Amino acid sequence: MDHKWQYDAARPLLAESANLLVWLDLPFVRVTLPRLVGRTIRRRSSREELWNGNIEAPLWTVLTDRDPIVRWAIRSRRNYHPAVPGLIPEYPHLTVVRLRSQQEAESWLAGAVSACARD
Repeated sequence: MDHKWQYDAARPLLAESANLLVWLDLPFVRVTLPRLVGRTIRRRSSREELWNGNIEAPLWTVLTDRDPIVRWAIRSRRNYHPAVPGLIPEYPHLTVVRLRSQQEAESWLAGAVSACARD
């Protein structure tokens, strides 16, 4: 699944057709926010194209724009958190794997890759 998961109307459609949902529920302040800030600075510094010719706005816009990605992430970080547990009773066929640390994610992925290699 991809970023469309954040849209309420798309969530049931995606959940209905999926059989696995990997929920990266990493610590926001210690992991997610520093990664987001670092990625934003790197992309802005290199003027890396994001999509359709878009590039990161100047860094000072974090203080002036209404919705730069860093402020949006801080403000909306809890908006989608209840969405996953709410799907579990509605979609019993959907296996939900909740990963709460980088170590859990790496271990789970290593196991998934090994399982695919055996198939």
